[in-house]
Amino acid sequence: MTFQTTPLIPRQSLFGNPTRAAGKISPDGKWLSWLAPLDDVLNVWMAPVGDPDAGKAMTHSTDRPIRQYFWAPDSNSLLYIQDKGGDENFLLYGIDIASGVETTLTPFENTRVMLVGGSEQIRDKILVGLNNRDPHYHDVHLLNLNTGELTLVLKNDSYAGFMADDTLTVRMAMRQNEAGGTDYFHVVDGKAQAEPFTSTAMEDSLTTSPAGYTRDGSTLYWLDSRGRNTAALFAQDMASGEITLIAESDKADIGGTMRNPRTGVVEAYSVEYLQTEWTAIDPEIKASLEWLDERLTGEFGVQSRTEDDTVWIVWNDPLTAPSATYIHDRKAGTLEHFYTTRPELEDAPLQPMHPVEIPSRDGLTLPSYLTLPPGSDADGDGRPGNPLPMVLLVHGGPWARDSFGFNTIHQLLANRGYAVLSVNFRGSTGFGKAFLNAANKQWGLAMHDDLIDATNWAIESGIAQADKVAIMGGSYGGYATLAGLTFTPETFACGVDIVGPSNLETLLETIPPYWAPMVKIFHERMGNPDTEEGLALLKAASPLYKADRIVKPLLIAQGANDPRVKQSESDQIVGAMKQAGIPVTYVLYPDEGHGFAKPANNIAFFALAENFLAECLGGRAEGLGDVLDPSSAEVVEGAEYVLGLEESLVS
Repeated sequence: MTFQTTPLIPRQSLFGNPTRAAGKISPDGKWLSWLAPLDDVLNVWMAPVGDPDAGKAMTHSTDRPIRQYFWAPDSNSLLYIQDKGGDENFLLYGIDIASGVETTLTPFENTRVMLVGGSEQIRDKILVGLNNRDPHYHDVHLLNLNTGELTLVLKNDSYAGFMADDTLTVRMAMRQNEAGGTDYFHVVDGKAQAEPFTSTAMEDSLTTSPAGYTRDGSTLYWLDSRGRNTAALFAQDMASGEITLIAESDKADIGGTMRNPRTGVVEAYSVEYLQTEWTAIDPEIKASLEWLDERLTGEFGVQSRTEDDTVWIVWNDPLTAPSATYIHDRKAGTLEHFYTTRPELEDAPLQPMHPVEIPSRDGLTLPSYLTLPPGSDADGDGRPGNPLPMVLLVHGGPWARDSFGFNTIHQLLANRGYAVLSVNFRGSTGFGKAFLNAANKQWGLAMHDDLIDATNWAIESGIAQADKVAIMGGSYGGYATLAGLTFTPETFACGVDIVGPSNLETLLETIPPYWAPMVKIFHERMGNPDTEEGLALLKAASPLYKADRIVKPLLIAQGANDPRVKQSESDQIVGAMKQAGIPVTYVLYPDEGHGFAKPANNIAFFALAENFLAECLGGRAEGLGDVLDPSSAEVVEGAEYVLGLEESLVS
């Protein structure tokens, strides 16, 4: 069977609401919780641990989906954060599970809450940061989760973040230094000391950070790249100052840790190079992970644990089947199916993802991921029988990474007949500081070269057709799309830019105020607009100034409320293209921010994207129909360049 005869996977099945997601268990082990639709909007649900089918909705959001929630340490309430229209001013809300009464725990306007610390021993309170006094800085408050009382703990006029111990005492403050690194200060009696107790240089600023205290406060964990390339896991004795190496890898940074819920001691750690590998330090954790590994196919991990650590909620990604979540009773030795996230995908023709290593022109290795259309790889070696149209899918950040596992965009595009390649270009995180710092001041330069090298590799390897490669991505990936169509205008057949910046100078001028304490990182890694040299670098790397070089079709999608990449970033380049007489399709979402949270909006966007790509690359597409009707999408420019869009708007 080839992709032409393989059934189309409906967009709704990939991008609509999940049946259930984000399953958790209360710390006391009495309740299960999850996200699920209520009147088509994701809300928080709850059920007794012995009866998952007896769920009831605990929240009643009618517009924007709830996407992040957690249990209060005392198990008496469910907490979630929510913004308005994608503005990222997240407030904290609590629902008393006994009465069902919901309270706005941070009742302020234009405020973004930041979690500073929770406690094993003081379970009815947490520490939060609030920037309601000054939008640039978060003051630390003690919040009583059951009464809503807020008590100021530390007024902040310069620090980017804080760390507390299990007594909810603030122990550490962090602040960027002039070199673009981070200074760490002890906090004593609610005041940060004048001199830092340790610091990082700029080269270690994104690969070194404290990872928390043990519950008794005697040990501080660090993920630390100082004096080495990859970040290793260290334990620092707070009494003596002695530092002990716990784990390291020469291939990648130490990533996540599993820590004992009661003691806070690290019991296992992960390393993610091409795939994630867990190593257990604690023998009992090791036995449990091995037990699960024997029973689950593909990737798995622990996403929630009871305070006594007897019950785990375990996610499982089988890679070519929809992800499922299980309840693992460690004492009883049982593994009970909790839910399948998207059961409608159970018989869908999902495709495997292939990890690949791609060489860059200057000798770096770019860890990457390739997905191929059904029927194109008869012998299963990760190479198609014949070159294919390809989409280069670029991740955001740029200080982030692509990972191995089920990817809805990969599945959609592969199903439509495209090879899909995601590349961890230099500047991606997780691969050591040398790889990360190789991107400093290289926007539009070596970072872009990596994407071109990966494209050429795919063409030379017989994966991609040279004249049918599209570039697509969000945030930095949107920038990379604009850079691809301006700096190398003949390389790509078309581009899809999602909330991507076009003018790096105005991008830095309009960052959210709460990013101000970290602005040095942008100046050191991108270019300082306050210097002649830095400003010239930013302008040279800005696609806006080369918009007249665009010769290939471009689709731009933007959220009107985006606080990171303002609407003006898309408006500017659309305006420049119109002035130069260059066609462009521009879609605006008035109720979205940095990306599209509402399923109707997300589905509408991917409907436009797949029909745009079908026009450009010749792949398949599910028809538009009336997909735009339930969304807020406004087609500002260029409806004629998307297959079937003009007809859809008229009807």
